[in-house]
Amino acid sequence: MADDLQDIVDNLAERLQRSVAIDDPNIRLLAASRHFGDEDASRVSSVLNRSVAPQLCEQILAQGIAQWTTPGRVIVPLEGTLPRLCIPIRCAGLLLGYLWLIDPDSTLGDRDQDIAREAAERAGVVLYRQLIVHERSRARHEAILRELVATDRAIRSQAVDDLRAEQLFPTTGMYFQVLGMQHQGPDGIAAPQTVAMEAAVEDAQSWMSQRSAAPACALMATNKSRAWLMLAQPQPPSRRELDTICSRLTARFDRLTQDGVQLVLGIGGLAHRVENIVESYRQAFLAVRAAQLVPSIGPVARWGALGPYQLLLRMPTEDLLAAAQVPALVTLDKEDGHRGLVATLEAFLDNAGDVARTARNLNVHRATLYHRLKRIEQLTGCELSRGDDRLTLHLGLKLRALAAAHRNETTLTLTEDKPARMRSVS
Repeated sequence: MADDLQDIVDNLAERLQRSVAIDDPNIRLLAASRHFGDEDASRVSSVLNRSVAPQLCEQILAQGIAQWTTPGRVIVPLEGTLPRLCIPIRCAGLLLGYLWLIDPDSTLGDRDQDIAREAAERAGVVLYRQLIVHERSRARHEAILRELVATDRAIRSQAVDDLRAEQLFPTTGMYFQVLGMQHQGPDGIAAPQTVAMEAAVEDAQSWMSQRSAAPACALMATNKSRAWLMLAQPQPPSRRELDTICSRLTARFDRLTQDGVQLVLGIGGLAHRVENIVESYRQAFLAVRAAQLVPSIGPVARWGALGPYQLLLRMPTEDLLAAAQVPALVTLDKEDGHRGLVATLEAFLDNAGDVARTARNLNVHRATLYHRLKRIEQLTGCELSRGDDRLTLHLGLKLRALAAAHRNETTLTLTEDKPARMRSVS
C-alpha cells in the first residue's frame, strides 16, 4: 500500500512538474516526490527527518487546516519557507493527511488544482485502507498485551504464543521493558485527557518505530486513565533514549490538554524474556504509584531508584495504614507542638545521621540540633545511635508519608462525588 501512495505522489509530480509531498494529520511525512527545483529548506528538512519541528507543526495546524475540506494556501511562518497549496486528504469523513504543493506565485490554476484534488482522493482511499489494517492490527496486539499481564498464568502463556506468532521480533536475544503512565483527569473514556494520552502514546510509538531498526518494536495498550508501552529491542534502551521517550510523551500530552493535568510515568525493570514482561509491567505501575504519592520523586519514576518506597508500595493499603501508626512517632507527634521535632528527625535520618549536613539543611546551630535530637530520644524511647531504632523510625516516617498521601487522595475522590473504596497501593 505504501508503494501505491508513492506512485500517486510521483505521477502527480510528473504531471504538474512540481515537488509533491503527503503528510499524515500530524505533519509527518508519508511520501515525497523528487524535487523540481522548487524545494525550500522546510521541504528538504521534512524529507530528511520525516517530520517538521513541533513548534512549526503547531503554527501550521493553528491555521485551521484540519477543518478544511477544499484546497487552501498556507503561509509557513519560517524565514525562507515558500507558500504552499494544502489539499486535505479525506475518506469516509475522516481526515487522513495533507497533500502539499509549493506554490510561491499562486500559479497553480483551476485545472492543476483539480488534478491535485483527484490525486488526494486516490491517496485518501489508500490511507483509509491502511487505517483499517492498522486498527485491526493494533486491536489484536493490544488484546495480546492485556493478556500478557493477566493474573492467570495459562492466559499469559497463550498470549506469549500469540505474540510470537505475530513475528514482530526474534524469539531470542531481545530485551523487554514496560513504560507505564497515568493521568489525573476524569476516568470517563471520552475525557479529553484520555484522548490526549492515547495520542501521546501513539506519537511515541510511531517515533520509536521510525527511528529504530528492525527487529525492534514498541506495542501499546490504553485503558481510560492509564496506558503502557512495551519496548522490545536487541539492546537495552539507554537512559537517554528513555528520557527522550518520556519527554515526547509529556510534551505531546501537555500540548493537547493545556489544563494543568499531569501525566505521571513509571519505568519498569528489564525483562530478558517476553514471558517475564508481567513483572516489568507491575514494576512500572508501582513506580507510577510512587510518583503519584511522593511528589519529591517527580513525574517520572524508575524502578530500581525508588529507595524504601520500592518495598513499601507492595503493601496492601490496609496494612500500610496500620503500619504507619508507629507508637514512637505517635508519641512524638503529640509532644511536638511547633518545635519541628518530626522534621528534625526526618532530616537527620535522611542525611544518614550527618549532624553537620542536617544542621545546614535545617539552618540551625549544631547545639540546637543536638538539643532537639536528645529531646526526640527522651520522647520516643529510642536511641538514635542504635541501627534498629533508626530503621524503625525512618521506615515509620516513610510509611506515614505514603499513608498521608493515600488519605489525601481518598479525600479528593470523595469531594469529586465518586464512590469511596479502598484500593491496593500496588
